[in-house]
Order: sequence, then structure tokens, then C-alpha cells
Amino acid sequence: MKYYIIAGEASGDLHGSRLIAALKEKDPKAEIRCWGGDLMQAEGGVLVKHYKDLAFMGFWEVIKNLGTIFSNLSFCKKDITQFQPDVMVYVDYPGFNMRIAKWAKQMGYQNHYYISPQIWAWKENRIKKIKRDLDVLYTILPFEKTYFKEKHQYKTLFVGHPLVEIISEKQKEPIKHVIKANQPIIALLPGSRKQEIEKMMPLFLAVVPHFPDFDFVIAGAPGIPKEWYHQFTKDPRVKLLHNQTYDLLKQSFAAIVTSGTATLETALFGVPQMVCYRSSNISYWIAKRVVNLPFISLVNLIMDKEVVRELIQNECTVSHIYEEIKEITSPSKRAHVLEDYSKIKTQLGKKKASEEVAKHIIAAL
Repeated sequence: MKYYIIAGEASGDLHGSRLIAALKEKDPKAEIRCWGGDLMQAEGGVLVKHYKDLAFMGFWEVIKNLGTIFSNLSFCKKDITQFQPDVMVYVDYPGFNMRIAKWAKQMGYQNHYYISPQIWAWKENRIKKIKRDLDVLYTILPFEKTYFKEKHQYKTLFVGHPLVEIISEKQKEPIKHVIKANQPIIALLPGSRKQEIEKMMPLFLAVVPHFPDFDFVIAGAPGIPKEWYHQFTKDPRVKLLHNQTYDLLKQSFAAIVTSGTATLETALFGVPQMVCYRSSNISYWIAKRVVNLPFISLVNLIMDKEVVRELIQNECTVSHIYEEIKEITSPSKRAHVLEDYSKIKTQLGKKKASEEVAKHIIAAL
């Protein structure tokens, strides 16, 4: 069978790579063409576009790059037409993927969507497009299946969260990149895109002198060259571990994390954290008016309460980060956080998401 898979971010590349491996195991003759990254390519997907050329963060940033986005959409449609896949598989990245899904449905392709658009957070009117354009929607958060069924009378397949399987495996592996640190490590996870890293790192680094009993290690994103991070590692207590975030979290005592999938990854590794996020004022102003959520981190959303502190926009200051580091490195706070982390694992279940999705895709074909 021929599969066309589209992922547009680092997390999508990770989950897409696991899906490719599962598809190839069940369908040894699978031909897979993909948009994603190095991980998907390493599993045997023919890489068409790398996610580092696709991802734009924030409303204003998207508007500025509309020409590039429309060009990518046009190129994608032509590439699909030439490849003639048996099935289209979309991994997250809804802004781009839902547009391709609409066209693909009109062209007669079967559409499977892995990692549901988060319409429970914003753009709830996307449910009309989901019902019209998707053949199967795979959900990964425990509350999503109920949300779609009860609020929108739409049946989805809950396949479990892919990170549960991935991190469970990683925790059993020996640490490949041991960090030479003299003190407990606070991991700095500033994001996967240059523009968000440039916003967050000055704030993270400003607290380093106030914590002489800790070493700080930056998680370098795979799509960004090591050399680019040198501007942030002038302090000898600030190190860089490039493209090895999981090895870093295995060795960390606490973490400062930019919102996103990394918040859940940090929780599954059992590392107390705070969540920080800043964007341009225009993007934040728009987001406040269209996003209807009590929290921004997956950890808090899953538990429906504040498990980890969220410092957003104007609250994301050096003084607040300093105070929260003191909290999450204290024994009492750590104990409460770790107890809640164990409850999150229970809610996410033990299914192997990539295998579940591959099984359903092949059965549908």
C-alpha cells in the first residue's frame, strides 16, 4: 500500500516516525512519502518537506508568512497527485492538514487523522470540517473521546497517548549522553523554534546566578544547529545537550519548560517543572480572545487543576521564575507534584498508540 503522511512539527516527526515503523511492520511492502523530519526519514519515509521549513509560531507570524504557507499547500497537492497514495494520514498540525484534508476528500482519497485538532481549546467550528472531510479521527487524550461524542455526536477512536509508550521504553534504556555536572541539574526546555527560544532564554538565564547549588542544561532542538546555541552558554554552569532531551530529563532534578508537548514529556519522566510562555503582544492579544482554556499545559489540562505553575506573558518574569524554582526544588512541593504525575499516567492508559493507529489504517484499507 502507498501512504502519504503529513507532520509539521518536531513532536509530529516523533509520533509520525513511530507510526511509520508500525505500518512497515504490518505492511512490509509499504511505500511511504512524508512531510516531517529526520526521525520519519530514518524510519524509511521518503521526506518531501522538513518541518523546520513549515512551522510558524503565533498568529502574527502566520500572517507574515502566508505566501510561503500557500505555496506549500499548492506544492503538497501536486505531490500527492503524482504519488497517488491509497490513504492520507495527518499527524496533528491542523492549520495546514485540515486544508489538505478538504482537498484530498474532494479528490477521493481516504483521510485518517492521528492526534486530533484541539477544537476543545479553540476553533470549535472545525467540527463541521472534521465531520465532512475525515474518515477516521484518532484521539490521544482521555477526555477527547467523551468531548467529541457527547458535545458533537461524533465517534472517534481513543488510541492512548504515544508518549506513554515512547517514554516507558526510553526509561528502560541506559543513558547514552551522561552530563558532567557537579550539582543537581535544572533542565531548560525553551522550545523547538528559534523565535520562541530567543524570547525565553534570556529569562531562563537571568535566574542562573541566583542558584549556585544547581547546574543548568539547555535542551537543544534537533532542527537547530548546535552552534546557534553558543550565545546562551557563556556561563560555565550553563551547558547544552543537543537533540537528547530525554537523556537530559533522565538526569534532571527540575525543569523550566516552554508550553507544548514538552510539558507532558517532563511529567512522564517524573521531573517537577514550571511552564513558561511568551509570544508577541499581537499574538497573545488575539489568543486571549479566541482560546477558551483554564490552562495551557497538557499536564494541567489532563488533571483539570494546577499541578504545575504556569507563567504566561506578563507573569513570565525573572522574579516569578526565581520564586517557582525555589518551590519545585523543595521536598514538600516535589512530593505533591510527583503524586499527581502518577495519576496522569493512569489516565493516559497503556495502549501502544502507533500500533493501534497502524492496525486501524490497514484494516480500513
